[in-house]
Amino acid sequence: MRLSILAVGQMRGADEAVLFDTYAKRIGQAGRHIGLDGLHVTEIKDHAGADARLAAHVAQNKQALIVALDETGHAISSRDLSSKIADWRDDGAGEVIFIIGAADGLGADIKQAAHFTLSMGKLTWPHMLARVLLAEQIYRAICILSGHPYHRD
Repeated sequence: MRLSILAVGQMRGADEAVLFDTYAKRIGQAGRHIGLDGLHVTEIKDHAGADARLAAHVAQNKQALIVALDETGHAISSRDLSSKIADWRDDGAGEVIFIIGAADGLGADIKQAAHFTLSMGKLTWPHMLARVLLAEQIYRAICILSGHPYHRD
């Protein structure tokens, strides 16, 4: 199953990019043996009109399972996220797209199109840090599914 992040904003040149790239590389290496195909990223560079571009991307990927990151979503544990990823994979999802919006969040149409809405907690995170945190949690989920000792309860 392909794991993707669709995000508003660019990481290039950002200090957070190094950490994100570290987790993306780990995901690519650790996920293969459990049927997960790396971490693919699509960036919407301009904030103006971002919702329309996000909606167009979702419309082009009708077979993908959409996960919207939103403060009103489900705040779940790392183990619960790993179970969801395993369930989506086992149910035959070809791709899961995690969507991170701009500073004002995601539009109602994106939230409505989502199969699942995930909250990163009640704290507000800049979208660059949200991307790093999401990548770390995807890596942690893969480690849980693999029985790797990275995750400790």
